[in-house]
Amino acid sequence: MTGILGGNPKEEPMHYGEIFNVWSASMAAKGTVSCYRAYLNHAGDHDLKKVLGSLIDQAELEISECDKLLEDNGIASAPILPHRPEVKLEDIPVGARFTDPEIAAKIAAENAVGLVACSQAMGQSIREDIGTLFAKYHATKASLGLRILHINKKKGWLIPPPLQVKRPEPVKA
Repeated sequence: MTGILGGNPKEEPMHYGEIFNVWSASMAAKGTVSCYRAYLNHAGDHDLKKVLGSLIDQAELEISECDKLLEDNGIASAPILPHRPEVKLEDIPVGARFTDPEIAAKIAAENAVGLVACSQAMGQSIREDIGTLFAKYHATKASLGLRILHINKKKGWLIPPPLQVKRPEPVKA
């Protein structure tokens, strides 16, 4: 006979860390959808819009899967945020408009934070299905991160940290 944590992982109870991680991932994804839809209104670059679309699609998948997991375990998820209306880029005043490099930098930073959050959730999970779910999200975010990096480099938007171009000569003692 197996204990409460044996057998089918989907029949095991979630511990508080798993609940918090799944709920937080859903809430973050809901914020991502809302914010990135607004970024779509501001973005002018075609490649950037495609990446934003992929990020929104991924966030919607995460919302669906995380909310289902919460529901299956009797836990309420955070509410969905209101849908943003579409606007034309020209209708946004220049001083209020996010530029493409600003959007690209923000989505790169947020994607990196998402990678860390997925790693933490994977490490805290004792239910294999939850750890696997966050491993899947991590792999997708890693792939999207490479696309974002490529766009930032290609478009000249990447602002690198200080680079060590010239290395000091070693001192012989």
